[in-house]
Amino acid sequence: MRKQNHHHMLVDRPSIRILHAVGGMNRAGTETWLMHILRNIDRDLFQMDFLVHTDQPSAYDEEIRALGCQIIPCLDRSKPWLYSRNLKRILREYGPYDIIHSHVHHFSGYILWLAKQVGVPIRIAHSHNDTSEVDAHASFLRRLYTTLMKGFIQGSATAGLAASRVSAVALFGDDWENNTRWQVLYCGIDLTPFKTPVDGLALRRELGIPEDAFVIGHVGRFEEQKNHLFILEIAAIVAQKEPGMRLLLIGDGILRPMIEEKVKQMSLTPCIIFAGLRSDVPQLMQSVMNIFLLPSIHEGLPVVGIEAQAAGLPFVLSDVVTEELDRGLPLIRRLSLSQSSLQWSDLILDIWVKKLDISKPEMLNIIEHSPFNIQNSLTNLVDFYRKLWELTQVINEGNLK
Repeated sequence: MRKQNHHHMLVDRPSIRILHAVGGMNRAGTETWLMHILRNIDRDLFQMDFLVHTDQPSAYDEEIRALGCQIIPCLDRSKPWLYSRNLKRILREYGPYDIIHSHVHHFSGYILWLAKQVGVPIRIAHSHNDTSEVDAHASFLRRLYTTLMKGFIQGSATAGLAASRVSAVALFGDDWENNTRWQVLYCGIDLTPFKTPVDGLALRRELGIPEDAFVIGHVGRFEEQKNHLFILEIAAIVAQKEPGMRLLLIGDGILRPMIEEKVKQMSLTPCIIFAGLRSDVPQLMQSVMNIFLLPSIHEGLPVVGIEAQAAGLPFVLSDVVTEELDRGLPLIRRLSLSQSSLQWSDLILDIWVKKLDISKPEMLNIIEHSPFNIQNSLTNLVDFYRKLWELTQVINEGNLK
């Protein structure tokens, strides 16, 4: 039997050791889902470590370590030869791992190719994003890179997961359904915070939002994909018609200073709140926001979209976001990004005036019984890991008649 990590109780069989590859464990959709999994999984049976591409501390690092898992930086991502040496050293030093589960989209190809050379038996590529459109219009060098990486994934992944059907196409190709290696696994959320009453007035006061203000909310990294400039255009028009409007932007990222500057230029400073990274998104959705806005240029299956529905929050999103997000609640309205900011703002004001004829508890109940409940998501992931692990055991024991 394999040597156990000393803080683990000895069980009749060795725990399955999994290494997750991520950029950094910050508060974003994929990482938050991984934290839900980590908190809820049987940590005696599954030992999870995190390979990150940064040496900066990230939001979830402390909690991960407190749960007995390791954060292992692997640097020089932009220098393949150095990265290769680093990763192989980590796999030997911290290993052996049964599973490497990579969440870094195209770059997963290189990681899994290297893991295959070191002999990690189960190698999973996980697509959380629909980048097909962006990839198609990329520069020649970028297309060369994505083609190479997709080739590596085809050759080195023993299995692949996707957050939605469009995410599957983006990484595994149009015919992904014909290959048993690839499957969709919906990322779930923990619904506990949505069942707890919240003091909305206190939260509004803390953020400097008037009690009676009409609040448009957005949660997302400050990156091109999230389309913050368009959000500002929409907000500017809503503010003209509804002077009590506030726009609450949650998140952080490389474009934040530019967006803050733009807010000053547009004289929108009084009505825009930059709240930074927050750990209480469910509470803010339930009690502070009146409408959620997500005009993303592309998405896999946005976790915030599930959270908004669990909070019973009406929301307006771009029609590139996959249909699978829609749980049949009367909350979701889609618009094309080719529609003007005026058309978007009209729709937002229209929704605000109308009242929904379904209660929040009823909506929460629908999400609870959907694949987006963390318990359902966790069960599916554990079954997936188990099947793959049992298969490798059979192969190892040479039981294949």
